Amino acid sequence: MTNQSLEANGIESQAVDNSASAVAAADQNSDIRQFVIFVCGKEVFGVDMTPVQEIIRVPEVVRVPLAPATLEGLANLRGKVLPIISLRRLFGFDERENDDSTRALVIDIGQPLGFVVDRVASVVGVEPSHIEDVGALTTTVRTDLLAGLIKDVGDYPMVMVLDFASLIATEFVAITEAAANRSAGAVIDAGFGAEADTEEDTSDELQLVSFQVADQEYAVAIECVQEIVQFPDQLVHVPRAEAHVLGVMTLRNRLLPLVSLRCLFGLPALEVDEHTRIVVIRLGEDAVGLSMDSVNEVLRVARSTVDPMPKLLAGQDEMSDISEICRLDEGKRLVSIISTDHLFRHASIREALTSVEQMQEEQQLSPDSSTSETDSDDEEQVVVFRLDKEEFGVPIASVQEIVRVPDELTHVPKAPGFVEGVINLRGSVLPVIDQRRRLGMSMIERNDRQRIMVFLLEGVRTGFIVDSVAEVLKIPKHAIEPSPHLSSEQAHLIARIANLEAHNRMIQLIEPSCLIGEEQRSQLAALGQT
Repeated sequence: MTNQSLEANGIESQAVDNSASAVAAADQNSDIRQFVIFVCGKEVFGVDMTPVQEIIRVPEVVRVPLAPATLEGLANLRGKVLPIISLRRLFGFDERENDDSTRALVIDIGQPLGFVVDRVASVVGVEPSHIEDVGALTTTVRTDLLAGLIKDVGDYPMVMVLDFASLIATEFVAITEAAANRSAGAVIDAGFGAEADTEEDTSDELQLVSFQVADQEYAVAIECVQEIVQFPDQLVHVPRAEAHVLGVMTLRNRLLPLVSLRCLFGLPALEVDEHTRIVVIRLGEDAVGLSMDSVNEVLRVARSTVDPMPKLLAGQDEMSDISEICRLDEGKRLVSIISTDHLFRHASIREALTSVEQMQEEQQLSPDSSTSETDSDDEEQVVVFRLDKEEFGVPIASVQEIVRVPDELTHVPKAPGFVEGVINLRGSVLPVIDQRRRLGMSMIERNDRQRIMVFLLEGVRTGFIVDSVAEVLKIPKHAIEPSPHLSSEQAHLIARIANLEAHNRMIQLIEPSCLIGEEQRSQLAALGQT
């Protein structure tokens, strides 16, 4: 038996291959098998080196709702999504914080999985004659998950050989089935539904994106909004630009001028914070990013509630970009609708667009054809929302509107238990479900950042409360991959994941049609008729 010590504290990311000593031992006896010895709780385990891809420090993870309790989350390992599983949790050992010795063994049996262990001790070569049957061993670990025993390994009188193939087949059936389907050449449908829900006639409505600037609410028509993104970390200064042109950002290789609506409207500047958003407005071939304090909602409003800007005010310079006023809540809430046509006629904005074109030519950056039909086929546009620290996305076409959460939800007697309450949405009863409860997450108190995302699910309009709506994002299709199959419910609801490695982000993509079941839809439809 040979023993190669591993200095666990010094391993950042170690590919597990045959080391020089292991190869030498193998030359002496070709039957010698290599095992990685590790500690978890008070137990010492060994695993055959064959399926061990590498040993890594435990990475940061993205939590996955509806997944097994043993899953710590998903990590990014060199551009690939890696599920991270707690062996302590799986064996029912007491929880403990990770420290400098904690490692993740990356095991590949059909699909790479990372198993968190307390410490990796060594790599040993073992003759088959030194591997004994489990027999009548009494241990805290189920013997059906063990492949044998190795005795007298270094400082350890007994090492239990863990059978990861049996463990995965027993504890992660969905993973095993997914791997079997892939090996059989089966096509796993991990995409969003091919057919969008049928939308009702909205010819008498306008759809607007509303946002906040200096305690005043403004909006633009949603068809003019290309996307909504977070304020960039870096800006490029535009020479000789007017004060309200903040600079230029890069958006998928296209230079985009940023304009401060506060400065444009003659309002005092405000420090950029986590709520600041850039709404990308497009008119023809031109695009400009509007910086605003925060994005509020996506509104559907009746055309009858929209009036032209009074002529007395329309001629004033500070009002020239506002074409209409929308009256909501019986006139108590006024939303100023910005005319993108007027906005793009601003001499200063035209000058900024010209400057950007010149900068693009100088840097030999061809405009990103993200607006062309060809390139749009290579991207998906999603609405990104947050629950706790995690980001989720849904296709923008599936979101009917995004509205504020009222101070109180109306509770309906004998309503289904999964319904938080109902709200009156333009004369219709809208059932509201808390997305945290739906995904089995801990509940939080209501706050101003929360929003209700409204979906039309097979004719049933339903609202889901989320912690906040972050942005509207275009994601390249090459960055989207099937989500690991960790449970049947998770596999249907969160079938894909966007792995934006360059930005250190993982966005779990939700299939809206799976948010509620068929029986629940019938209950919601009946509730909407009450």
